[in-house]
Amino acid sequence: MSGSPAQSQHQTVLGIETSCDETAAALFSNGEILADRTTRQLLHEKYGGVVPELASRAHEQLLSPAVDSILSESGLDVNDIDAVAVTCGPGLAGALLVGVSFAKGLSAALNIPLIGVNHLEGHLWSAELSGSSIPLPFLGLLISGGHSMTIKVDGFGQYKQIGTTRDDAVGELFDKVGRMLGFNFPSGEDIDSEAMKHFDSHTSDPIRFPRAKLKDDPYGFSFSGLKTAVLYHLKKIYTKTESAYKIPDQDRTEICASMMSSVGDMLINGLTAASKECKFKALVVSGGVSASRYLRKRFKDYTTEHQLKLHIPPIHHCTDNGSMIAYAGYLRLLNGQTNSLDLAVNPAAKLTDRPS
Repeated sequence: MSGSPAQSQHQTVLGIETSCDETAAALFSNGEILADRTTRQLLHEKYGGVVPELASRAHEQLLSPAVDSILSESGLDVNDIDAVAVTCGPGLAGALLVGVSFAKGLSAALNIPLIGVNHLEGHLWSAELSGSSIPLPFLGLLISGGHSMTIKVDGFGQYKQIGTTRDDAVGELFDKVGRMLGFNFPSGEDIDSEAMKHFDSHTSDPIRFPRAKLKDDPYGFSFSGLKTAVLYHLKKIYTKTESAYKIPDQDRTEICASMMSSVGDMLINGLTAASKECKFKALVVSGGVSASRYLRKRFKDYTTEHQLKLHIPPIHHCTDNGSMIAYAGYLRLLNGQTNSLDLAVNPAAKLTDRPS
């Protein structure tokens, strides 16, 4: 993991993540995760998206049991915690407040440091949770339900955003198209599984969907055109039921494969453009969409061709989790970056915004 003074390795940091619809807590100490628990709020599935008020209420019910669970699993007592790290943005305001308020209470009661963590920074460094340090500088690709961006990383806290999406994020695209195809929310895993049914035995995509290139922003992404192209394809051929289009299984597989191929090409094009900014030593891909089996293969092929090291978190650390917050909080603690009990939430925080 990132270079750290040996005497600081034994700091035990509790990480709390409540930015959206995952209630998560984890303990990091002595260079490893001691315990980790993430509960996804299934109640949002019937709404086809996250309902902010319901998410906040669920966090209030789930967070304390999650912390109790990881303490029990690790064999530690609450008094063994040396610092508490918590996501303070970006995310849903009410959901963030639940986590930050809980963390403030622990910090005050135990008289331990409070560390605000940027959710995006947590994702960015989660690849080091596998135990290997990432060489610098590296190119970060953060792809999730709310973000799609490339970042130049010169060190912890040293970031330059190179490109981002001007409309839908990749995960948002999957969820919107997933509803058309009849998948439950969230839809990314189902779309990826269907696509791999095709690509496990074929190399080409059966339908040629568009690959957007922005003439005024070669480093940026745009996925709304692909969403519209899929919609027009469905309208042209299939009958729509009350909630989705009626599509034969084989056709659905081919649509998913073709869409994933288009997404893969656009992301690779963005990486290629971003690579012109600097001679990077590694590519780090993180965020919920990085769990995609198809995209992981595309990134592996890309880094092999360009002689880069590829770092992607384990599947269970791709989606929102407490481990990434505990680890990022630990790195902030080493750098003396703690916060007062006045720590505020910042729902629209950028990667370069420092928690305050």
